[in-house]
Amino acid sequence: MFLSLDTSTLTLSLALVEREPSERGPSGSLRVLEHVVVGPPQKQSEALPGVVGELLARHGVKLADLEGLAVGLGPGSFTGLRIGLATVKSLAYATGLKVAGASSLAAVALEGPEDVPLYCLAVARRDDLYLGAYVRRGGTVEALEPETAMSPQEVAARLAAEPRALALGPALTDYRAALESHGVAPQRLLAGPAFPSAVELARLVRFPEERSLQALFALEPHYVRASEPERNPKFPPLPGPAPTARLKED
Repeated sequence: MFLSLDTSTLTLSLALVEREPSERGPSGSLRVLEHVVVGPPQKQSEALPGVVGELLARHGVKLADLEGLAVGLGPGSFTGLRIGLATVKSLAYATGLKVAGASSLAAVALEGPEDVPLYCLAVARRDDLYLGAYVRRGGTVEALEPETAMSPQEVAARLAAEPRALALGPALTDYRAALESHGVAPQRLLAGPAFPSAVELARLVRFPEERSLQALFALEPHYVRASEPERNPKFPPLPGPAPTARLKED
């Protein structure tokens, strides 16, 4: 049994799940005990601690009873990702639980059709979208390339270059019309999901055999690009690694 959460959008997705004991891989069969969704206007920083406690209490489960904690690594809202990672790291450090992370866009891909390129989209900032290209095969996904960020017009051009590809994900709530205006056929823009599901995220994660503080501290959000304050030329860079040093290739 473990807890899974994603805070990469303004919607908190939290799930308590059980994996069959003989199936420890990412495609193992899961039983969902409960899936909780908390959306705006409630702030994730205010809702998350209480929602976790309430979910566990409803099922008579304590944190110490869990195998571990799974968390979505983004890309997505910088603030949301920090809230999710800080919560998971704090709980894991205090209780000794294992932690594991997976791409939030890969979780979106698990809700798409099989064996076709899936362009999973989330909002990065105004007129800037995160794109993760995946293929789903059953309960697993395969990345076709590193996740990146691009404009709606560039996403439309990518779809034009790959006629089999379909787009889905949270960004379509606000950018469906923009993509259609750039020539994308409506049938190539799938309905939902409006946020990465903690249930689908749980299907992707694999916990380490042993708990490692080094692995816990090394777990970081997937920042595809630098934040707006880091990109602002009016402010000198802070001491420490450059923003680009935090951007992962995969």
